[in-house]
Amino acid sequence: MINPTNTFIVEKGKIYKEESTTGYIIRDEQIVQNENSNDSIIHIKEEGEKVAKGESLYRHSINNEEELNEKIKQLDVKIQEAMQKENNLFSTDIKLLDSQIEQQLVDIYESTDMQQIKHYKKEINSSTTKKAKIAGDLAPSGSYIKGLIAERTEYENQLNSNSQYIFANRSGIISYRVDNLENTLTVGDFSYLNKDFLESLNLKTSQIVATSSTNAKLIDNFKCYIASVSKSDEAINCEVGNKIKLRLPTSEEIPAEIVYKHNENDKEVLLVFEIEQSVEKLINHRKIAFDIIWWSDSGIKIPNEAINYEGDFAYVIRNRAGYEEKILVKVLRQNEDYAIVENYSTQELEEAGYDTSSLSSKKSISVYDEILYKKK
Repeated sequence: MINPTNTFIVEKGKIYKEESTTGYIIRDEQIVQNENSNDSIIHIKEEGEKVAKGESLYRHSINNEEELNEKIKQLDVKIQEAMQKENNLFSTDIKLLDSQIEQQLVDIYESTDMQQIKHYKKEINSSTTKKAKIAGDLAPSGSYIKGLIAERTEYENQLNSNSQYIFANRSGIISYRVDNLENTLTVGDFSYLNKDFLESLNLKTSQIVATSSTNAKLIDNFKCYIASVSKSDEAINCEVGNKIKLRLPTSEEIPAEIVYKHNENDKEVLLVFEIEQSVEKLINHRKIAFDIIWWSDSGIKIPNEAINYEGDFAYVIRNRAGYEEKILVKVLRQNEDYAIVENYSTQELEEAGYDTSSLSSKKSISVYDEILYKKK
């Protein structure tokens, strides 16, 4: 027996073998060529939105863009003022649109997703325009409202007809976050990667890629890659094809596969992980802090300090109402702090040559047992 100083209540739990590191995001991404690279662009598709081949992504602004937008805003105010003066519009369609606008305003208030908020704002503008057109048919001042709407439509047509539109030449996710590394960090053959090359990029961890006002890119939304340098034994001993898990900055754990390995030296290795989940959550960054989860196991969880050895057999000391017993346990997996264990069967003990005539050898450990362990 030992002379313990602490107790631990046995629990069901999970242990990990993991390491924290930094990684470089590598994507199959393609700049959407902008011949007029100095012109600012007007987004048609929002950041992170999925697009199909042939869809319009953005358009170039025209010389009098600001002037036309200001006139449209002024007309919107006039249309709204004219509609507020009409209190006797009982059209079912108008009531339905009012209800939709109220719900859309609630959705904006409750949402924290910028892309969703922009979507709701578009819906509100669309509903308001439909309402104005109906009001133009019903209201006594309908001809005035119709004239305002026609004038607004004319300005919108000028914006649209005089602009150059850019279309998607492939499907994927649209992003306006361009960092000029799209043709430097490429997928496919990763043999160009090494520690010195990655460090020479001088990227800051977790820095958000700035939004470009003149360009956009399309990203493969099915998979991306994370390149990282590690000194751990697990990294040095791993093989291409191994399946592990990664914990992203969002705390989400996702499956990954090692698709490339390069030995930097005897103590460091560069690995490339392929992921197929949460790809869209990484488009804001080029370098991130993340965790590599080499393995995880669950079951009866106890501290390593509670494990003692008698020859090849591990045991713990259980305390029940002040009565201490030695309980043999099978250690399945350990990390630096904890172990996952299970009980031996009588047959396993007999096959291992253990004398099972001792009553203590037949005792078992279970959840909520109190065990003793040595204080560090």
